[in-house]
Amino acid sequence: MKKVLLFLAIGLCAVQLSHAQSSEKLGGFGLRGGANFFNFGGSDVSENDYSNRVGFHVGGYTMLFMTDRLALEPGVYYSVKGTQNDDFADSRAILNYVDVPVLFRFYPTDGINIFAGPQISFLAGSKFEGDFFGNTISYDSDAIKETDIGLVLGLGYNLPKGFNVQASYDYGFTPIFKDSDADVYNRGFKLSAGYTF
Repeated sequence: MKKVLLFLAIGLCAVQLSHAQSSEKLGGFGLRGGANFFNFGGSDVSENDYSNRVGFHVGGYTMLFMTDRLALEPGVYYSVKGTQNDDFADSRAILNYVDVPVLFRFYPTDGINIFAGPQISFLAGSKFEGDFFGNTISYDSDAIKETDIGLVLGLGYNLPKGFNVQASYDYGFTPIFKDSDADVYNRGFKLSAGYTF
């Protein structure tokens, strides 16, 4: 957890440094949050056994315009991912991360934007739960890797007065389990609303 907090602090310092050095190109600082719909993906995951688990994300970002139509957007978010297993116990994995995406946004019009970029995620906590005879059994797990690397793709729209909405997909590249050859990755959709100051 200390390592996660250190990376979070470094990320926030980098955002503030970019703000100070590029104020003439700054599009603004903003806050964003919304719903996650995540599942495990990969060749070792049976689509019949797992379904999307609903979580959330919340955090902040900085917009740095490189041209009138192209912007760089670093951000830091707390994000709850995982999966739901459709078994007798409704077992589920709850994976908490600090996501640090660096997105490139292209604006073909003043409102619509298309974005993509790399993301590194730092594990803040992980646990597995199941319901047995009316009771929820939960235990923390150290089986999940501490970092996850992926790609973010999405479509956004800028509303009046600084508000924005977007839909995105996180495509994890790093197998999530330690000491395992299992081909299992974090994959999921995010629906977000934000405000740029």
